Amino acid sequence: MSNLDGLGYRAATIVLTGGSSGMGEAAARILGELGAKVHIVDIQEPKASCEAFYRTDLSDPGQVSATAKVLRNVGAIDFLFCCAGVPPHAVGALKCMLINYVGNRQFVEEVLPAVKDGGGIAIISSDACLSWQKNLAQNLELLAISDPRAARKWCEANPEKLRDGYTTSKEMLVVWVQHSAVKLGERRIRINTTAPCPTKTAFMEQSLPVLGQDFLDKFPYPVLHRMATAEEQAWPLILLNSPLNAAVTGAVLYTDQGFVGGLFTGAIDSSAMSGGKRS
Repeated sequence: MSNLDGLGYRAATIVLTGGSSGMGEAAARILGELGAKVHIVDIQEPKASCEAFYRTDLSDPGQVSATAKVLRNVGAIDFLFCCAGVPPHAVGALKCMLINYVGNRQFVEEVLPAVKDGGGIAIISSDACLSWQKNLAQNLELLAISDPRAARKWCEANPEKLRDGYTTSKEMLVVWVQHSAVKLGERRIRINTTAPCPTKTAFMEQSLPVLGQDFLDKFPYPVLHRMATAEEQAWPLILLNSPLNAAVTGAVLYTDQGFVGGLFTGAIDSSAMSGGKRS
């Protein structure tokens, strides 16, 4: 991939959470092929080759702090990629929230001093975030709590606001990214997020018994006419975080084959779909 050096990843130092499977694994592999030095943070050992692996449970603030401290000493970090995420039926609403939002946020904020000025941060959210504006008052309430232990207490005290844990966590990532972009701009650090649709990964295989095959069969895929692959979701994330996108920060890129836009404009009839939606 030497012809893609213009993306800015060759010899770059990258830290990536969630690199053991799915979109994170695909992103780690592609970034390595682009010549980057990738440090992977995950609870499971990754299959992709990497500069170093840091076993970390993002739901544990102590582990997050310990790993962040080590990573602050590896030298200047060019890019962060937050790809870690779990479905609620696998771990429950609370832990889903703690990993997907609270842990990823803590990790980024504690590693941030080592991110070089002009660097980039890319987060994977989900098109399940589509109602973030509707729930903005609640989301801003939680956003104001930066301490991960205090955030956990808020989550434990407000189980009804967590809903399934997944939807709220993905909305929170979007709100946090957009809010953080302004302050991070002082250091010319960009922060953006993608919002994928259902994607063919182990995550979706775990979700199938809950969502049901009928839901996935009826989900609209206007462009690919099928679920995207992990690689097809990793590439937009990598392109979004490239320094070529110097003017792009605080952005939510829906990598959902036009699903959310179709819903908002009436091009897609939601009544033709059954069940809830997660991706």
